[in-house]
Amino acid sequence: MERFDLKRRLAAECLGTALLVATVVGSGIMAEALAGGNLAVALIGNTAATGAILFVLIAGFGNVSGAHFNPAVSLVFLCRRELSIAAFALYVIAQIVGGIAGTLLAHAMFDLPLVQVSRNARDGTGIFASEIVATFGLIATILCCLRFRSGAVPAAVACYIMAGYWFTASTGFANPAVTIARSLTDTFAGIRPEDAPGFIVAEIVGALLALVVFRWLLLPASSEARRAPQPQQPVGIAPER
Repeated sequence: MERFDLKRRLAAECLGTALLVATVVGSGIMAEALAGGNLAVALIGNTAATGAILFVLIAGFGNVSGAHFNPAVSLVFLCRRELSIAAFALYVIAQIVGGIAGTLLAHAMFDLPLVQVSRNARDGTGIFASEIVATFGLIATILCCLRFRSGAVPAAVACYIMAGYWFTASTGFANPAVTIARSLTDTFAGIRPEDAPGFIVAEIVGALLALVVFRWLLLPASSEARRAPQPQQPVGIAPER
């Protein structure tokens, strides 16, 4: 894998997150406009566009920045010592800035007011539990693929997020940067700002739970007996020393 400097990696994270959020918000606006009030049809359109852009972005940016586009994913790689604390902090800033830019871009494309505050309520125990499950599954998908089939990461993540739209009560945000960005749009994809902190906490909990479970699950017994040697370097994730 080519080695890209931190500036380029941060630019990739910012741009990738912007394009991801622009797709999530923009496809939600388009889907709702064309669905004629049928929320299931609108969600299908939103789901398909999100899955497609995730595949493209991860395949395209994976070998530049690791294609995290998600503070919860970056947190996991910080805990695995594959990002330094400084790089992690900058990744998160780039992702949040990119996400907000993506929301503004979607509004601009559809001639909507650029600055909005969502009124779309997403709260309750089931919703927050869903975000734990959604993020747990996302991290599990990434770690398992990196361990056994690194080339499958783009397709696997895209498919998982598409499924998450439908099997979780929260429609599977699984991403703190996307949650923040979606609180700034009063459209189909939005979430009220007062509900966003609960989502973010649930997403962090889900990510850390997955890290703990799969750190144990993916460790071969023979390696455990030898006190766990370093795992192979994941494709697309450059360690920061």
